[in-house]
Amino acid sequence: MMNDKINYGNNPLHGLGLKNLVIDIVDQYGFEILFAYLNINCFNTNPSIDSSVKFLKKTDWARKKVEAFYMYDYKNLPRASYEQFLLMPRDRVVPEGQVPGNPKELSLEDAERLSEERIKKSAERLQEKHANKSTTPDPWGKQSSKKKIDPWGNQSSKKKIDPWARKNINMEKP
Repeated sequence: MMNDKINYGNNPLHGLGLKNLVIDIVDQYGFEILFAYLNINCFNTNPSIDSSVKFLKKTDWARKKVEAFYMYDYKNLPRASYEQFLLMPRDRVVPEGQVPGNPKELSLEDAERLSEERIKKSAERLQEKHANKSTTPDPWGKQSSKKKIDPWGNQSSKKKIDPWARKNINMEKP
């Protein structure tokens, strides 16, 4: 199989433990800048190496974000292709000839500017989504939200019926 022959040796995360990764980026940038860029609370509320590693081991989305930060900001590699970006950072193959560089210079001012840009893009996407939603008919013929349907077929009944009860009040006697 082709996947068996993939060489991860060119990936800077290959063989690097999560704790050592966190130590490297905290030593370079500090917890304040990591929180400003990544917006992960483990770098803000009582931050420590051990608590951050514990959180990142449990939380895939946060670990993916931190590992990508390590590769593209700390190791200063060129951004991954779309296909590679869909993979977890540890599974990405860094093309031959691309070698890690010096860590990027990051500041709180740049993090604030970046955050404002992300907020603006998010607002634009939200406006586009609402604009498309109002002009596109619902393909499923969604019913009005005013009419609620009881999943047990008791639309006219106002009494609550427990479907698991042995005897219900609304049931007719034989």
